[in-house]
Amino acid sequence: MAPLGADREGYWGPTTSTLDWCEENYAVSFYVAEFWNTLSNLIMILPPICGAIQTVRDGLEKRYTASYLALTVVGLGSWCFHMTLQYEMQLLDELPMIYSCCIFVYCMFESFKAKNTVNYHLIFILMLFSLIVTTVYLKVKEPVFHQVMYGLLVFALVLRSIYIVTWVYPWLRGLGYTSLGIFLMGFFLWNVDNIFCESLRSFRTKVPPFVGVFTQLHAWWHILTGLGSYLHILFSLYTRTLYLRYRPKVKFLFGMWPMILVEPPKKHL
Repeated sequence: MAPLGADREGYWGPTTSTLDWCEENYAVSFYVAEFWNTLSNLIMILPPICGAIQTVRDGLEKRYTASYLALTVVGLGSWCFHMTLQYEMQLLDELPMIYSCCIFVYCMFESFKAKNTVNYHLIFILMLFSLIVTTVYLKVKEPVFHQVMYGLLVFALVLRSIYIVTWVYPWLRGLGYTSLGIFLMGFFLWNVDNIFCESLRSFRTKVPPFVGVFTQLHAWWHILTGLGSYLHILFSLYTRTLYLRYRPKVKFLFGMWPMILVEPPKKHL
């Protein structure tokens, strides 16, 4: 029997991924390599599906349906990766992060265009960027390269968001900065988890399991960045529908989960 706090063997066999996170492998279930890192992806799977359904009901542009569904794909890929710690599943997690961010970038930089217009030049640039990142990453298999490329896309989104809340719609600062702040908090915990992994593992051996769960900081990274990304889509959608003179409203599902309901512009007689 493996000692408390140590990695164990499980259903999916030896780890083949280039990354193995701080959560103890197969500590909770023989069938799930990183149980809490897997379960925490639900926030990136279920809410965006509801958001995609709502955008279809409201008759909004398909790019926003694609944004929600792209976040769901990231969640599903991350679920498969952390459940198995297999290299192929790692790619299913990491590459959709690039693709989904490219969709977010397109939406943000096309917020102030006529309805249903398509910027083929920007689409080509983003598709070329995705192709280059994919090709290089498959060749070099260096996680830092992926992280830097993902960071560049996030940085572009941050700059665009700051521009919008500073010069265009200042009253959206609350939503914009909340999204950014939650995402950055997740990034902070991701770094703490990486830097102080040994200390966190040691601490978990000395406390009851229900306390140790709260120290699974990579799972918190999923929760916070999933929520931050979801709120970013709301921010992007709110910006776009305001420009199109729709009447967006933030509603809270079950009194706690934010969604945007959009009413068409009033028709003047």
